This record gives sequence, structure tokens and C-alpha cells, in this order.
Amino acid sequence: MAQKSKTAKKSTDESKVLYLDSISTTADIQIPQDPLQRVIGQDEAVNLAYVAASQKRHFLLVGPPGTGKSMIAQALSLRLQPPTEEVRVVHNPENPERPFIEVKGKDDVYKERETWEFAEGELIDPKEAPINVAEKLGYKCMSCGAYSSASERFCPKCGEIKITQQKHSDNPFSDIFGGLIEVTVGTLGKKNERVTTTRKRFGKEEVVVFERAGKRIKVLDQKALEKRREFEKVDPRKVLVPLERKPVVLATGASETELLGDVKHDPYGGHPQLGVPPFERVVPGSIHEAHEGVLFVDELPHLGHLQRYILTAMQEKRFPITARNPQSAGASVKVNGVPCDFIFVGACNIQDLPSILSPLRSRIIGSGYEILVETTMEDSEINRSKMAQFVAQEITMDGKIPHATKDAVLTIIDESLRRAKEIDNRNHALSLRLRELGGLIRAAGDIAVIEESKFISAKHIKKAMKHSKTIEEQIKERHGSYYAGLSTDISRSQKETSPYHYWNQYPYDDKRGYE
Repeated sequence: MAQKSKTAKKSTDESKVLYLDSISTTADIQIPQDPLQRVIGQDEAVNLAYVAASQKRHFLLVGPPGTGKSMIAQALSLRLQPPTEEVRVVHNPENPERPFIEVKGKDDVYKERETWEFAEGELIDPKEAPINVAEKLGYKCMSCGAYSSASERFCPKCGEIKITQQKHSDNPFSDIFGGLIEVTVGTLGKKNERVTTTRKRFGKEEVVVFERAGKRIKVLDQKALEKRREFEKVDPRKVLVPLERKPVVLATGASETELLGDVKHDPYGGHPQLGVPPFERVVPGSIHEAHEGVLFVDELPHLGHLQRYILTAMQEKRFPITARNPQSAGASVKVNGVPCDFIFVGACNIQDLPSILSPLRSRIIGSGYEILVETTMEDSEINRSKMAQFVAQEITMDGKIPHATKDAVLTIIDESLRRAKEIDNRNHALSLRLRELGGLIRAAGDIAVIEESKFISAKHIKKAMKHSKTIEEQIKERHGSYYAGLSTDISRSQKETSPYHYWNQYPYDDKRGYE
């Protein structure tokens, strides 16, 4: 029964709808906190999105552009619980080209962070450090005693070299270049990036290390040094998929490398002294970054053969990372068992449906839902109120245009009725091709801003209708038909000799199409 109460939720709570009669402008409309409640007119898809988020089901949305497919996918991801795992790639000392995968739970990650913060030591002002330490680290000038950044070779106050010249018996040029060499090695090199000394604390003598930390000095006491040594004993590792990450990964139009991951090329071939270790060069793909979240692919058929890799990842919930370029130094590197347990949400237009791999569709149907999105909704009082909510959402999301009056909203509703009849051949219906209507709202808002109007009015909407017409509509208005406009844009030689600009409804030698 508890599950039923979760899944029976409607896309819009009708009791919370603010009817048009009760508003004066869209500023009176409260936008729902739940992102799925902001999706207009797609009740069936939204209800199933609640189920998909709760039960971890896959989703395929089919329909024309601008009907809310992307919004549903992103809103679905925000219904998921935050990730609980961090994925790391770990150096394999016995076989560096086969790094390990380590999956750490949230509690372990937080505990490690606390320990590492403790091992990071305490930050102090250079003036609080012992004088000899501040001098050796390059914060204090030995000539005038002024403090400055350790990255500066010369004291900004007296202009002298901050660290005095020291003679080196093993340097045959110390009499000529001694000062320069000392500054380069002492101030900028690794020798003076840290100073180790001792101090008495609570009656006991302990080793303490002072390190450069930008404008400040880091102090590592005995306990911090012990914690740091513990970390140094652990095999080197790199965070592949962090704990704090986005709940949805957009992989629309992704290349093979972006989708599946890669191993970067190293010109030194991962040489221990010169190169970058293989584990450091591993790059996750979108399927790995979507672990415990949503992988969204719009225009799914455009991925072509890469669809089969998504299918494998959905089945196995793990996918290896290898180099995608056989000429790369990482070609021999392979990381097995990289987690990729995600909810897959795909979207496409109706005409592209046959281009989706049958096994992938079978996997979606077997573990999820396929939805044909709506292009219109009934013209009713509550749906008109939803359309007003859509206008308020677009204005708020844009952030650069004023709110709209009730008359402006009614004008947009009239335009929605017209488009539903003209495009979808539906009478007494409101169009859900909302992306184009959103463009109309923004165009009207721009006009209102230019005219310095406090609100978007009906006259702004009507002006914007002239500017927001598609090219096809403009051609039809000017020339009578698209093909008549096309014929005026083709030269005489093209008409007579080139079949390339001719459409297929007539044979190439038939010129009637140009008349």
C-alpha cells in the first residue's frame, strides 16, 4: 500500500493550481518545488517518472522536439537519493597497466577526509613562526626583517635578496653565481619548501615540520606526521567518480571516448621517473560518471553503434576502461570492473525509432517503460492554469525579462490553441510544443525590456509573433509556398542542369516543380 501511495502521485496537484481568474500577473503564480510538478501536460510520463525514480527503471521518451523530454529526464534524476559511493582507481605495483578499482562508501569517505584534514596540519601566519623558520622558507628578509610572499626572490622593502648567500665548496662557480644559485635552489627549489626542527610541548620534545602553504605556513606536529606516514604507506590512487556529483549526466552526441572513458597518452610511456603512471591517466566515461544516477541521451539513434555499449553497461552494471587509440601509450592499460549502475533515459523522435537497436529497446521494455509524449492537451480551465504556470516558469528561468499580465497569458493561450490546430490538427486543444512558445515569451519579454515596460503585455506578445516566426512560415508568407520560395533562390543554370536542388516528386527532366 505504501508503494501505491508513492506511485499514484499526479504530475500536478489540482488542489494547488492557481486559476487564471485569481491572478493579475504571473508574479502571483507559485512555481512548484518538485521539478516533476513543473512538467506541463505530460501526466502519464510524469507519473511513470516517479515510478522509475523509486524503482530504478529505465525510460524511453518518444516524440517531437520541445515537448519536455529533457525536462522529464533531469527532473527524474532529482528524485533520486544522493550517491553513496566514490569510485577510485588504484596503482597496481605488480602490474601498473592493470590498475585496481576501489569503491568506498560514504561513511568511509567522510572518515578518510577527517583523517586527512588532521594530517594536513595547522595553518599559521608567517609572523607566528620562529624567525629562523620564516627566513629559511623565504617569508622573512634576512637583511631588513620585512615579511613578504615566499614566491618573491627579492625583498619588496629593501630590494635585497631575501636569503643571504652561502658558500658551497662543491660549487666551482659559487664566487660568481653563488647568490643566484642560492636563491634559485633555496627560495624556489624543494630544499627550502619545508623546514624540520624540534620544539618542546607539554614538557616533551617533539619533531615538527614547517611547510610553505601559499601566503601561510603549514605546521605538522608529531601526530600529523604519523597520520601522513600512514597515508604514504597506502598505494597511490586517484578519484575516478567523486562522491559529490551531478545526479544526471547528459551524453547526447557523445563520442566513443566521452561515453566509455579513455586512458590518456603519455609520450614517456609511463616511465617511473619521467612519465605519468597509468592509473593517473585513466579518464571515466559518461556511463561511469552516471553511476547511481541518470544517464540521459537525447537523439539516441545518433549514437549509432555505441548503443550496444550502453546495452552492455546496463546489463553488467560494470564496464572496463581502456585506451580508445591503438597508437596511444595507454593502449595496453585496462581497468576492469568499473561500476556503472545507472538509470538510462533515452529520447528520440518518432521517425528515428527504427534506428534504435532492438536489444536495447528490449532491455528498456524489460526493465522500464516506453512513453509516447503528448503534443497537445485538452483546453480546460485547469489546463489553461497550467499554461499560465508554464509562462511563469519560463520568465523566472530566463531571469532577464519582466513578468506577464493576465491578458498576455491569455494571448499566449490563444496562440497555443492556434498551433495545436495548425500543427497537430486538434481543435479545442492547447499545444505542448512548449519550447517554441518559450521562445515567443522571451521575444515578448525582450520587447518589453526595450520599451521599459513593467510587465509583458498582450501587445508585446503580438509584436513578438512577427519576430518569432520560423523561416518556413516567413517563406510561405512572402512567396505563397515553400517551393515557390525555393525556386526564387535557385539560379537559371541550376534549374536547367542540376538535379541536386530538385525534389523527388517529379523526374529530373520535369520542370513543373519550378513553376
